[in-house]
Amino acid sequence: MMQFLGNIEAKTDAKGRVFIPAAFRKQLQAVSEERLVLRKDVYQDCLVLYPESAWFATQNLLRSKLNRWDAGQQMIFRQFVSDAEVVIPDGNGRILIPKRYLQMAGIQSDVRFIGMDNTIEIWAKERADKPFMPSEAFSQALEEALGSSNNNQEKRDVITKD
Repeated sequence: MMQFLGNIEAKTDAKGRVFIPAAFRKQLQAVSEERLVLRKDVYQDCLVLYPESAWFATQNLLRSKLNRWDAGQQMIFRQFVSDAEVVIPDGNGRILIPKRYLQMAGIQSDVRFIGMDNTIEIWAKERADKPFMPSEAFSQALEEALGSSNNNQEKRDVITKD
């Protein structure tokens, strides 16, 4: 499985084309991922670039959790897949971001690519320059998400070692 890591600045040209950062391109080429799927993030005003295999894994996971015979759940699935578009990098490693996606994410020219596990986010640089969470809120959220289940065991381990 691919795991992207990095926070890399780039610029779109007048037509909305942008070079995928070399580090990410190398990873995609190493596993022969030529087709990418672009959609707006569900929660944030950024774009998400999925290698095709990661897209289908995500789509299959969603499909498995939603009942095809429930109208509301079918609507959720439809919304998720209808907002997606295949993009194929050209020979130079550029992708064309359609205008409607640039508008959805508030992208003028400067962008920031952020590796997010098996996907790559594309942010308007101004939005990604600010911290996503204040540091105190981040540490608190980490503690709540990870600390409670492991913390007591770690404390016991420290106590028994002494």
